[in-house]
This record gives sequence, C-alpha cells and structure tokens, in this order.
Amino acid sequence: MINKQHLIDRFVSYVTVDTESDPESNTTPSTAKQWDLANALAEELKAIGLEDVSIDENAYIMATLPSNVDHDVPTIGFISHFDTSPDFTGANVKPQFVENYDGKDIVLNQEQNIILSPDYFEDLLLYKGQTLITTDGTTLLGADDKAGITEIVTAMEYLVQHPEIKHGKIRVGFTPDEEIGRGAHKFDVEKFGAEWAYTMDGSEIGELEYENFNAAGAVVTVEGKIVHPGYAKGKMVNSMYIATEFINSLPRLETPEHTEGYQGFFHLTDINGEVDQTVLKYIIRDHDKEHFEARKDMMLKLTQDLNIQYGRKVISIEIKDQYYNMKEKVEPVMHIVDLAEEAMKQVGITPNIKAIRGGTDGSQLSYMGLPCPNIFAGGHNFHGRYEYVPVESMIKATEVICKIAELTAKL
Repeated sequence: MINKQHLIDRFVSYVTVDTESDPESNTTPSTAKQWDLANALAEELKAIGLEDVSIDENAYIMATLPSNVDHDVPTIGFISHFDTSPDFTGANVKPQFVENYDGKDIVLNQEQNIILSPDYFEDLLLYKGQTLITTDGTTLLGADDKAGITEIVTAMEYLVQHPEIKHGKIRVGFTPDEEIGRGAHKFDVEKFGAEWAYTMDGSEIGELEYENFNAAGAVVTVEGKIVHPGYAKGKMVNSMYIATEFINSLPRLETPEHTEGYQGFFHLTDINGEVDQTVLKYIIRDHDKEHFEARKDMMLKLTQDLNIQYGRKVISIEIKDQYYNMKEKVEPVMHIVDLAEEAMKQVGITPNIKAIRGGTDGSQLSYMGLPCPNIFAGGHNFHGRYEYVPVESMIKATEVICKIAELTAKL
C-alpha cells in the first residue's frame, strides 16, 4: 500500500517551490528558480536508492531503477516536468486540504470570496469522500506536473522497498520548461535509453492518451500610418481596424470556447495595438494533419487578400510549427498503450482513452524516437487559482506506474 501521508508530504514539498517558467527567456531552464527544485529532486532520487542519477547543464534529470530479473526486459521510462505555467503565479503556494469532501462549495479564500464550486466545476463531484488538495485562491497549485513527479518518485521508492515486485530496467526523466513548449527540446533520448516511455501529465483519473494536437504559432503584424487626426482624411491608416478585419474574417465558432473533442481552433492569445502598428498572436490547433495545414493556409490566404484589398502590403504573417500529433508514432507500437490500459484495469481503474486537446513532452519525444503516451496525474483546472488534485488519484497513478513495470517484466 502507498503511504498516503508520505505522498502528500512529498507533493507539498514540491509545490511550495516556485518553478514558474518564462516564455520570454532564452535560457534553459528559462528561470533560475527552476534549479531549486531540480537540484533537490536529483538528491532525492539518490536518497531513495536510484542509480545513475544525473542532472545536466540545462537541468534535465535522469535516473535508473535497475532490473531485478535475470531475463531480458524492455527498458521503459516515466517522465514529468517540474516547471509551472506562467499563466498564473506559482509563487508562495499555500496548499489547503479538504478531508472527506462532501460535494459542496469549497471556500478557497474567504477574504477575497474565491469559491471552488461543483456548480461550475462538475468534476468535483467525482471525488466525494476523498481528500482534495486545493490552492488558497491566490496562486496555481502546481499539480501540473508536480503530481506526476510525486507519483514517479513515490513509485520508484516503493519498487526499491518491495523487491518482490519484479521489473526490468526503468528510467526516470524530469524536464524544465514544458509549460512554454520547450520541455523536450534538449532531452537526450539516446542517453535516456528507453524503448518507450510514459509522461505522467494527464488530468482526471483513468486518462490515457496517445493523440494530441498538431500545433503552430502565428504572429500577424499590421502596419498603419499615423498622422494628426484633424488632418487625417485620405492619409491615416489605422492598423487596429485592419487587425479587426483579420480577426473577424476567421471562423468565429472555431475558437477554444466553442470547440471540443477532435475539433480544432484558432486562438487569439494577445493583441498589442496602436494606430501605426498592431500585432496579433495566435495559436493554431488541430488533430487532423490535413485540417491543420488548411488552417495555416487560411491565415496565409487572408493575409494575401487583405494586402490586395488595400493595394499594398499592410499585413504580414509568420507561422511556425510547434509540435505534431504523436498518434503517427505511437500507433505502430500500440502494445505500449495496451500495456498501460491493462495496468489501469488491474488496479481497479476504468481507462478513459481520448485525445489530448493540447500537447505534452510526449508528443515531441515521440518524434525524437521515444514513443511516449500520456497517463493521468490526477489534477484538475490547471494553470489557475481553481486547480486541485485528489490525493486518491495520485495514489492510483502511483499504483499504475508500479503495475506497468510489473507487466513489462512479463512480456
């Protein structure tokens, strides 16, 4: 049995360290404070009995749990990231605990009247009777992905302490900067040396994912002309109006707030506008590769049409691919998904196999030669003040890791 309080204490020790990443930084890790947890994790892996513990100049951590069987077993890996999202502050996290949750509103912060309510977050009702860890309403929690790290470290510790559970060689990897899309950029797949791996970075208990979005980012720059407004007739070109035309010409219902499942979207993430120049930043997402390419083409065509309409180059666009759907790389080795599915069933979990409406380190790693499906870590409402994680989900995720290791040794 996984020790519940020990797991809670470990999780709290991680989330109370600020590891927020910074998309504007050019360093790896993107923030120096990520080193605080990275160095502590490397020492902890040594302390629980793992071997070959390393931390490189970019804060990527790797370690080995040696095989305890005398026959050949595929080397597998488990991977999580230790940075937290820059979408909401991760400084001074003060976890709160709700024992035996009763299904009612949870007051996160009485002074600021911040309520975590099942009326809005219906998933809460899945966890009646369980122990929830929440924020105090002023920060995110960091279960994304410190729950995953907690589960991997706890599982490795459990396997070290229970040699009767037979397993092959297991590799552990922890990465910086996943939340800004760089978690796998400097991951040394050859050094890691696993045949396949799993990211512990999903949400609700039972999630098992091997499909994710194809992703690109677009920067749209609109050039205007600024003159005195009193004498502007025929001379002023207000870039913000042209930018509005661009925005309104994209399908209005193909945005995140109107899509679900396998539906893709255009997402306007930032506007910075003045009369003489406006810059729009978009992310483009779609599971289907042809639809993904069509979305990019639509934005390029719209740019071209507006330039024709205005009789000169008033608008330019730069589109960069970010990551691709790992389904293409995982489907040829579907036994690794089947293995995780069976592990869940054997520890009493109903698998929920679905596509990720986002990306993980696993998507990039799969294209780098390390097939890497994603498994639930248990948290909900990531990247904001309403984030929470049921302790029982973290325990189950830990059990799944141990069971995958055991089943792999029987292949």
